[in-house]
Amino acid sequence: MRRPVNRQPVLKAQDFYLLLVLLARRGEVLTYPELAAFAGLSISEVHGALKRAEQSRLLAFVDKQPHIIAPAFKEFLLHGARYAFPAIRGGMVGGVPTAYAAVPLNALIAPSSDPVPVWPHAEGSARGIALVPLYPSAPAAALRNPVLYENLALFDALRMGNARERNLAEKLFKERL
Repeated sequence: MRRPVNRQPVLKAQDFYLLLVLLARRGEVLTYPELAAFAGLSISEVHGALKRAEQSRLLAFVDKQPHIIAPAFKEFLLHGARYAFPAIRGGMVGGVPTAYAAVPLNALIAPSSDPVPVWPHAEGSARGIALVPLYPSAPAAALRNPVLYENLALFDALRMGNARERNLAEKLFKERL
């Protein structure tokens, strides 16, 4: 007996990552190849991610350009994304600081003696507890663009931080949206 085919679209981590990329590049007209190069994705991954985000009603195409639907994106970002893309931690590694250890939260939260969360990456400047990035190419892209870095670090604070860190990240994201 054949199993029924599940045609329900599912949002992937790369789709949400690309939405954070678009948020960082808000107001710019970008081609698929430019988005792909900026995000460290292939053109086909960008195309698929944008289509799934559109099906999820987080994105709309206006004059053939992708635009984030702010109310829907804000709701998912603040209330659902951390459950869809949970934080996965590892051991001590060298990498790029994230969450409360990165800008802008590192200026608002006093450092503790605990090791900071980092994305494992050869070009990282810190040693700390590994946090698997939302998407493998995210750390390299974040190092190339400070706004994207802040978006990804704030999202990490939402998905792995304590209540104070989550509240601060939520406040900062609301200002950006």
